[in-house]
Amino acid sequence: MTHDSTASEAAAPDAAARDDAALELDLNETEEDLARERALRAGLADFELDEADQELLDAEWADEEDEAEQILPVLAIIGRPNVGKSTLVNRILGRREAVVEDKPGVTRDRVSYPAEWSGRRFILVDTGGWEVDVAGIESKVAEQAEVAISLADAVVFVVDAAVGATATDERVVELLRRSGKPVVLAANKVDGASGEADAAYLWSLGLGEPYPVSALHGRGTGDLLDAAVKALPETSEHGSLRPTGPRRVALVGRPNVGKSSLLNKIAGEERVVVDEVAGTTRDPVDELIELRGTPYWFVDTAGIRRRVHQTRGADFYASLRTAAAIEKAEVGVVLVDASNPLTEQDIRVIQQVVDAGRALVIAYNKWDLMDEDRRPYLEREIEKELVQIQWAPRVNLSARTGWHAERLVPAIERSLASWDRRIPTGKLNAFLGELVAAHPHPLRGGKQSRILFATQASTRPPRFVIFATGFIEAGYRRFIERRLRETFGFEGTPIEISVRVREKRRR
Repeated sequence: MTHDSTASEAAAPDAAARDDAALELDLNETEEDLARERALRAGLADFELDEADQELLDAEWADEEDEAEQILPVLAIIGRPNVGKSTLVNRILGRREAVVEDKPGVTRDRVSYPAEWSGRRFILVDTGGWEVDVAGIESKVAEQAEVAISLADAVVFVVDAAVGATATDERVVELLRRSGKPVVLAANKVDGASGEADAAYLWSLGLGEPYPVSALHGRGTGDLLDAAVKALPETSEHGSLRPTGPRRVALVGRPNVGKSSLLNKIAGEERVVVDEVAGTTRDPVDELIELRGTPYWFVDTAGIRRRVHQTRGADFYASLRTAAAIEKAEVGVVLVDASNPLTEQDIRVIQQVVDAGRALVIAYNKWDLMDEDRRPYLEREIEKELVQIQWAPRVNLSARTGWHAERLVPAIERSLASWDRRIPTGKLNAFLGELVAAHPHPLRGGKQSRILFATQASTRPPRFVIFATGFIEAGYRRFIERRLRETFGFEGTPIEISVRVREKRRR
């Protein structure tokens, strides 16, 4: 099948130019706007206002200062499957962050977490199990573990002390020796004095003293961490800048819609494990990628299944981590399989991003696999199912081939600009004055609610508070929201409008 027509391709640069121009709105207040604001604010003195109202009206806007950038050393946790690497990661972090289940192969990607021990901060990297002579998805997992070793400043090699050193463990030792990285040997699953004798046998690996630990119960992890932190260099050779500056973008969607493929295509390398099997990704994976000269934190997440309470084991915790990744992100890019009908899951994922108050971009992936007959059906599905979210930028792309993937960045920029946008109070009230004069609130019971004053309480997402003499109907609020978007270009962000009904002071 062919992609868009030649005419639409030719029009694309013009559309991009219009999009960029839309970001530069004239939000400067005129003297007339300021005079209107002063008059309306003075009029509020005739109404009963509480302390919260006064705080809102007196609030000053201030820019938040970015935290200082710092390069942290990297400590990788390596070992064969099911030796307790993710359990040890959770023990070090002091919280249940990495997905853990009592079966091998739960962790697949290399996942980074900021950690601290004895006042020393570092980046902790959890990896999938390393195995010899494996095929399919397991071989890709092993590759990610090898990459983690190459990008680490020091390594904690985890061995199951109860099982002892296996042939695979010995192959890992060869790999670690070739890397030349400092290695700390963790003899895991030592729950008592009898297990310490088993740990002693691991001296034979030639990696120095084995530290007997129980990742599950916390036994011995302090001594292990002391040794690991001591092995880390003062200056990292492999850590990357992890400032608060770069915007955080969460790639979300139901399983197998191509989130990991899109991240690899954007990054220009095989950063995360990709497989035909749905549900390959389980932990959110952060990747700092520079696009059009601007760095972004991209977070690849686990696919959100039907309902979290119906999932079990690793999938349950993966769903919770995906929800947490959305909360930490600033913009959610929801991937939808364009070649198949929209599902209830797709709509739920989109709603999850909106409910979290995050900026939104909807990416229709697998466009290259879509049959020409499918296109009109897709358009009707969008009109019917996403009628309340027409404001979200839409990008048609193919993560597999990279077709139109470059259009994702302008859409993300527009959504984030809208998410950050603040409308000056004078301009906002001038807008509402004209709107109400042309389309007054409908009469109810012989009375008409009157808008007294409005202000933007916050950004990220934009939240507006309207002071009125009576209840503002939901339909009229939606009308105000629609006109706000048309006038001030709030493309790609949810908008919250709350109304405070205030009565006149008694004389």
